[in-house]
Amino acid sequence: MKLENYQPIRVFKIRGATNMILQIPEDERQRGLVTASSGNHGTAVSYLGKMLGVPATIVVPTTVVEEKVRAMQEYGASVIREGRFFDERFTKALELQKSTGALLIPPFDNPHIIAGQGTIGLEIFESLTDVDAVIVPIGGGGLISGIATAIKNLKPEAQVVGVEPERASSMYQSVKSGKITRLTDTTSIADGLAVRAPGELTFDCVKRCVDEILLVSEEQIERAVYTTMKEGHVIIEPSAAAAVAALTEKFQSRKGLKVVVVISGGNISLKMLHTILSKYS
Repeated sequence: MKLENYQPIRVFKIRGATNMILQIPEDERQRGLVTASSGNHGTAVSYLGKMLGVPATIVVPTTVVEEKVRAMQEYGASVIREGRFFDERFTKALELQKSTGALLIPPFDNPHIIAGQGTIGLEIFESLTDVDAVIVPIGGGGLISGIATAIKNLKPEAQVVGVEPERASSMYQSVKSGKITRLTDTTSIADGLAVRAPGELTFDCVKRCVDEILLVSEEQIERAVYTTMKEGHVIIEPSAAAAVAALTEKFQSRKGLKVVVVISGGNISLKMLHTILSKYS
């Protein structure tokens, strides 16, 4: 397991946000930062804002996990709630960018964001040069785009496998149809993966570099949270658990492979964790 839940903010998003923000000249950064996020990318931007002394505004869904809101606010960010889905809050972030002059830090569809997330792929290869397969959760696609680009350049024969919830399969449906496909509803326990349409850059990268996309159910995601806690004593969030579910539910027949599962984050609410542990214990 590649444990991104042990990052300073307990999620991989710090990589892409850091890579993009630090490339912005210091005087321009003072205009402030704005982004849209289900929580984790917003936490990363908030964290960088505090580290650099730059104001940050995060647009989150009305259904956001409250622990994530508190983390952003503790880092000094302003939090605005808007809609349920990513495109609704991203539209609001664009409005704020135009009205305030703040710099927009997109969560996934940006080459600097993708490159930052791709450092995970570099580290996987450094640790396991004979890796056979890497399993990666897919939301907007920034994480898997970066990892797949790195892995396929270092070891083209290694498989890169994406995972989405059955209820939020926008990348799967887009690849299947050959064009970006927008879903009407992507409500899932894995809120970080609930994107109604992939980005243009990430869609193109997934088409070129990802070998297959697997779908997992809500129950399989919940059970993966429980299993990882029980067997590994590792706390993970549902978005990360989707990748574990793909391993335990879909990969059992692929014996003898050296497989890396990317544990994208560990920001699960205590209430949800308690519910899942109670349900499966």
